[in-house]
Amino acid sequence: MARLTLDFPEDQYCYSTHLTVRVTDINGANHLGNDSMISMISEARARFLFEFGIRESDGNGVGIIVTDLATTYRAEAHARDQLLFEVGVMDFNKYGGDITFRITRPADGTLVAMAKSGFVFFDYRQSKVVQMPQEFGAKFPKVNRVVG
Repeated sequence: MARLTLDFPEDQYCYSTHLTVRVTDINGANHLGNDSMISMISEARARFLFEFGIRESDGNGVGIIVTDLATTYRAEAHARDQLLFEVGVMDFNKYGGDITFRITRPADGTLVAMAKSGFVFFDYRQSKVVQMPQEFGAKFPKVNRVVG
């Protein structure tokens, strides 16, 4: 039995992108390795932010940092599999929120993985967490806000 369950509302996904599993992403068990999946999730996150006009660093020392990542694996993926990464945001608070991922293999409709990545805004010059810029939150008006 899985120790962690990730399940997200269907309506919170607002972006999707395809990534192909490379031969170099395969581990000794002949399937997509955990380290490579994390790299693919990071790439999907970067593409998502770019699509919404969000820079990971604003040029003034404030940027987005990942605070945690939870991933549940449902099926293996193999070299040359094309994977669909559906990306969304949820549970905003005054400092950040969560970016969610549903990873499927469109060729057969298989759910490969689910993931959730926490993020906050961080001032690198002051070495401290700062409030989410209004411009960021305004890009996602339907996202639920967590009090606190």
